[in-house]
Amino acid sequence: MPGISYATIGSNDLEKAKAFYDELLGSIGWGTAMDLPTGGRIYGDGASMFGVLSPYDGGAASAGNGTMIGFSFDSVEALARFHARALALGATNEGDPGERMPGACFGYFRDPDGNKLCAYRIG
Repeated sequence: MPGISYATIGSNDLEKAKAFYDELLGSIGWGTAMDLPTGGRIYGDGASMFGVLSPYDGGAASAGNGTMIGFSFDSVEALARFHARALALGATNEGDPGERMPGACFGYFRDPDGNKLCAYRIG
């Protein structure tokens, strides 16, 4: 079945962003899939990819207004650990993990560049 297989975000400070995502994504077993000649990095888990890049057009990166990327977890405890790890690494809390609808838990944060991410568990 078709599905989303990768997402990318822009950063104006790739070294800071890579340090943040090396730690955060490393905490869930994701590693570097490739380093790009432009200084960006692609992370992966063997099924999905997440990239931190400089914008292709050479302009300044900005967080998308209304853009959010979600990471699915097998347990509420795992998503809570991921959310807490992001905050410990300098992310801004956009909503503590909690039930948002019956059987669905979500926690929100913004990375150091202001990109909004979500850790969630449905079911």
